[in-house]
Amino acid sequence: MERDRLETYADLIVKNGLNLDKGQELLVIADLDQADFVRMVVEKCYQAGASRVVVEWHDMPMDRLHCIYQTPETLSQVPAWEIARWKWRAERLPALLWLDSDDPDGMAGVDPAKRAQAQAARFPAIKPFREATENRHQWCIAAVPGVKWAKKVFPDKSEPEAVEALWEAILTAARANGDAVANWKEHNETIHRRSAKLNEYNFAALEYHSANGTDFRVGLLEQGKFCGAAEKDLSGRIFNPNIPSEEVFTTPKKGEAEGLLVATKPLSWQGVLIEDFSIRFEKGRAVEVHARKGQAALEKMIGMDEGAAYLGECALIGADSPINRMGVLFYCTLFDENASCHMAVGRGFNECVRDYNKYSLEELRELGVNDSMIHVDFMIGSEDLSIDGITRDGEKIPVFRNGNWCF
Repeated sequence: MERDRLETYADLIVKNGLNLDKGQELLVIADLDQADFVRMVVEKCYQAGASRVVVEWHDMPMDRLHCIYQTPETLSQVPAWEIARWKWRAERLPALLWLDSDDPDGMAGVDPAKRAQAQAARFPAIKPFREATENRHQWCIAAVPGVKWAKKVFPDKSEPEAVEALWEAILTAARANGDAVANWKEHNETIHRRSAKLNEYNFAALEYHSANGTDFRVGLLEQGKFCGAAEKDLSGRIFNPNIPSEEVFTTPKKGEAEGLLVATKPLSWQGVLIEDFSIRFEKGRAVEVHARKGQAALEKMIGMDEGAAYLGECALIGADSPINRMGVLFYCTLFDENASCHMAVGRGFNECVRDYNKYSLEELRELGVNDSMIHVDFMIGSEDLSIDGITRDGEKIPVFRNGNWCF
């Protein structure tokens, strides 16, 4: 990929995604596939005023070896050095950048029960630090091509050709062609207008119907709001947490979800691919799951903790979104979720409650914001999906028809 186009993408991540304060620290989490691009981003962060940039290198093949050979007890431990790192994050509040390039099949063959058990055992030690940083700093997730990921998306191309093709798809999806910063200014304004329109209605529920079997109703928080694109942290800093992002989303009310949701795209969860699946809800809880591939992983996912079987997000994206029109199945949630309406099981978003900073975490849970160690998006959008908003007075307002916005 031409260096000037990568420079444009790196500028977008630093300026729009992170919007660093002068003197702020930054934590970058990245895999080994794109070290040159990581160095480019790090330099631009320093040029933007970062005082210190820390890079955590991850390697999925190494993670796979750990999961296979470590005992469950060892895998479940949170050593003192890791606690110290989390404490630094909670105290210093560095901006966070995650550059995703995971292999969608990278954990195939690993016992999902062993991995889930370890994650559940580790979570209580990490949770207080996560809560201490929530909405108090900027964070951004973007992507760079990994070789195995690229070959999964473009299996008929050689490795170099697949990586180049995936770069092209990423840059297009991220609106990083031409004047990327101007592109995102216009895009943020469009998403915010849609969010404002939905917030005017203050819907009590959303109803979903599709010919594939989706027949579903979900309740919404009375104090809830729809958000999307650029956000503000509690200090007022504006940032774009996802690049790309096409969604308008909210947090549903825990305990109010009934019916069947049929997934329309595969889900890569913890390096395991789940395909052709559905989830049935009763009284807000996932009570039945079916998957042609990845059934065990899907069952473990919704059983990670008490909140994992409840919904944490409803997101609306038209079928005419640029990512969907590309016709590329990315096998990566960051992209596939922005091509399709989706739901998420697990943790809800506190910031989707009006004046959320005035509530304690306990009060937010009482309002109906779900809590969980996971937040996993799965795609339900289709060309014939219809969505109706139900007002507090019982009026039915068309929101989506034939997979696209009604307004």
